[in-house]
Amino acid sequence: MHIAIILPRWVGDVVMATPMIQAVRQHFGHNAKLTAVVKPLFQDLLAGTEWFDHFIAYDRHSKNQEFGFQRAAAKMSVDRPDIALLVPNSLSSAALVWWGGCKKRVGYARHGRRLFLTDPLFPVRSGGRVVPMSTAQHSMDLAEKIGVPRQPLELKLATLPKDESMLNSLMDSFFEGWPGGQACPLFVFNDNSAFGPAKSWGTEKFVSLARELLESYPDGRIIVHCGPGDRDDARVIESSLRDSRVRSLADVKQLPFGLSKALLRRASVAISTDSGPRHIAAAFQTPTVVIHGPMDPRLGRSDQENLVEIRKELPCSPCGQRTCPLEHHDCMVGLSVHDVARATCDLLDRVSRKGIAQPSNLENLE
Repeated sequence: MHIAIILPRWVGDVVMATPMIQAVRQHFGHNAKLTAVVKPLFQDLLAGTEWFDHFIAYDRHSKNQEFGFQRAAAKMSVDRPDIALLVPNSLSSAALVWWGGCKKRVGYARHGRRLFLTDPLFPVRSGGRVVPMSTAQHSMDLAEKIGVPRQPLELKLATLPKDESMLNSLMDSFFEGWPGGQACPLFVFNDNSAFGPAKSWGTEKFVSLARELLESYPDGRIIVHCGPGDRDDARVIESSLRDSRVRSLADVKQLPFGLSKALLRRASVAISTDSGPRHIAAAFQTPTVVIHGPMDPRLGRSDQENLVEIRKELPCSPCGQRTCPLEHHDCMVGLSVHDVARATCDLLDRVSRKGIAQPSNLENLE
């Protein structure tokens, strides 16, 4: 049995597909060959999990033809998979597995791709519109379609020894002699806005949040996480505070996923906008406060514990847009620093006192 799993192009969606990947591997065991069709840089994200036997690098937006549609389809056709599970809902992903000769093609019948699928699923609709569901939910639907028993939507990733070693060296250079531990929490900030500026909470608010948290936890430390495209904003947060207890990844030369995984795994609490790193944190059961903006919270659902989601209920929200179409950005502007700080402190206190996982909570701010 050869199963190809076509993975999405966004970090968070790849992480949200991990419960399904685990379920497929557990059900079919190592008698089945599992191939991941995925953006080349995401192999680092999945490193250490050992679910896949083979990777096919595919990124239709890449200028490198080695990762293009034709090359990926050709590689797939060499050992035609018996089953292809299409996590993305794009027309191109369905065309890819058809062109690659996959015998059984399982995916949601959306965006005009019904004819490419042998085993389509149909989304739930209400009032003529598709009811939003997360990648974790709909990818598990695909597995269930091929006979895999449904499993909890618990995200999973792994770190490698080199990832932990890299973080240890970084922590020593940032906070020499700092003991860490329950009385000295490590807060990790993330304002990644790769999707678009509508998801960003803003550097000024994160600066104010840092001040408020360090007032409550003077022995705590803060690291501002960033990707290659967010270095400038991370640097602004660090330089604005001029506090040795606050550092950022802005000037770290290499920013591999391994470092992000190790950092978010070790955080006492991650405070993040609704972007990929929040799901990486969830994959390590890290307590997380999510600052929601334009996206429907249902799109990020998993079975994460120790989660607080903060959003402001507005007539225009959720709009799902990359930039605010009304140009006021009220869904993010209206979320106060005090509310986020309070949620962070309450979550940390709850986890510290109980010593066990706590249920998820969605805070709607009127």
